[in-house]
Amino acid sequence: QLQLVESGGASVQPGGSLILSCAASGSTSDYYAIAWFRQAPGKERQGIACFSTVDGSTWYADSVRGRFTTTRDNAKDTIYLQMNGVTTEDSSTYYCAAEELRPGNVAWCSGLIARLSGEYEVWGRGTLVTVSS
Repeated sequence: QLQLVESGGASVQPGGSLILSCAASGSTSDYYAIAWFRQAPGKERQGIACFSTVDGSTWYADSVRGRFTTTRDNAKDTIYLQMNGVTTEDSSTYYCAAEELRPGNVAWCSGLIARLSGEYEVWGRGTLVTVSS
C-alpha cells in the first residue's frame, strides 16, 4: 500500500526558500496525481499544487504560482515542493497526497476535482512551515 511521508518543514524568514520532500513507498502503480495541500489553524485545507505522472501536467494555486514548484524524482521515489519567496501567508502545515490515475487520465491536474482534498486517497502526516522574521 502506498505511503507518503513529508519532511523539510522549518522556520524560515520572509523572502526565504525552503524545499519540502514527500517520500513515497509501497507504490504499485506508475500513474498518480501528486498534490500538495496546506492548512493553517482554523482555516480550510487548500490545494496548492498538483503534478500528474501520466502526462506531466501541473496546476498551481494563484497564491503560489510563480513561487512554488513541485517535481518528482523517480530515482528516489520522492516528490519535492520548492518554495521560493515565502511570505507569512505561507505559514501552514503542508501535506502531500496521491491519487492513483489511469493512463488515459490526461490533464487530470487541470480539473477542478484535483483541487479537492476529498479526491485523494493517500496522505502524509504533514510537515510544519513557519514563516516569520
